[in-house]
Amino acid sequence: MKIGRYAFAALVALIFVFLLGPLIVIIWASFFADKILSFPPSGYTTSWFGAAWAISDFANGFLMSVKVGACATVVSLLLGVPAALAVERYSFPGRETIRQVLLSPMYVPAIVAGAAVYIYFVEFEIFTGFQLAATFGGLVIAHSLIALPWTMRLVCASLVTANTVSEEAARSLGANAVQTFFLVTLPIIRPGIIAAAMFSFIASFSDLEKSLFLVGPGKTTLPIAIVNYLEWSLDPTISAVATVQILIIGTALIVSDRFVKLGKAF
Repeated sequence: MKIGRYAFAALVALIFVFLLGPLIVIIWASFFADKILSFPPSGYTTSWFGAAWAISDFANGFLMSVKVGACATVVSLLLGVPAALAVERYSFPGRETIRQVLLSPMYVPAIVAGAAVYIYFVEFEIFTGFQLAATFGGLVIAHSLIALPWTMRLVCASLVTANTVSEEAARSLGANAVQTFFLVTLPIIRPGIIAAAMFSFIASFSDLEKSLFLVGPGKTTLPIAIVNYLEWSLDPTISAVATVQILIIGTALIVSDRFVKLGKAF
C-alpha cells in the first residue's frame, strides 16, 4: 500500500509538471539575456519587459484588451445576474431552454463561434448599413458572448448554495421583489458576482479565436498582437508579454476562487 501511495504521488507530480512545465519555461525565457532564444542562456535580464511595452502593438493591444474586457464584463453582469436569478429562483415555461441558450456560447467551438459572429456582422451590415465588424462595439458584443456563460455559471452556483430563508423572511415582512434583491439577495451572492466579474474579464482578455475575425486597424487585442509578432520574430520579448498575461490571468483566477470555488461552477 505504501508503494502504491508513492506511485500515485509520483504520477500526480508528473501530471503537474506536464501541465505547468510550458508556463514555467515561458516565464523563465522572459528573463534570458540572449536576443535569440537558446538554452542554456548566457545571462539574465529584465529589459525585455520594458522593450515589450515600448512596442506600440503590444502597448495598444494590452490597453484594447483591458477596455474590451471591462466593457464585456459589465455587459455580461447586466444580463447574466438577472437571468441567473430568474432561472434559479422562479419557475416558468421555457426556463431550462433559456438557461441552455445563455450557456450555449460555451458549447460551441471558439473558432466556429468566431466565424459565425463575423458572418452575422457582415450580413447585418449589408442589411442595415451599420458596421460592427472591425469596430470596438463589435468586439465588445462578441466578447460579451464569451463572458455571459461564465457569469451565468458562477452566479447560478452562488444562488444554488445560498439560503433562501432570508429572502422569504424579507418578502413575508412586506419587502417587494426589488427591495428583496438589493437588500437581501445581492449581499448574499456578492462573492459570486465578484468571481463572475473576474472570470468574465479573464475569458475576454485571453480570447484569440473571436478576436481573430473581428479586429481591425487600431482595434487589435493583445492575443492578436502576440500572434502577429510571432510571424516575424522569436525573442524573449514575446515571453515577457506572455508572462505578464499569465500573471494577470493567474491572479484573477486566484481572486475568483477566493470568492467562489470554481469547481462549483462545473
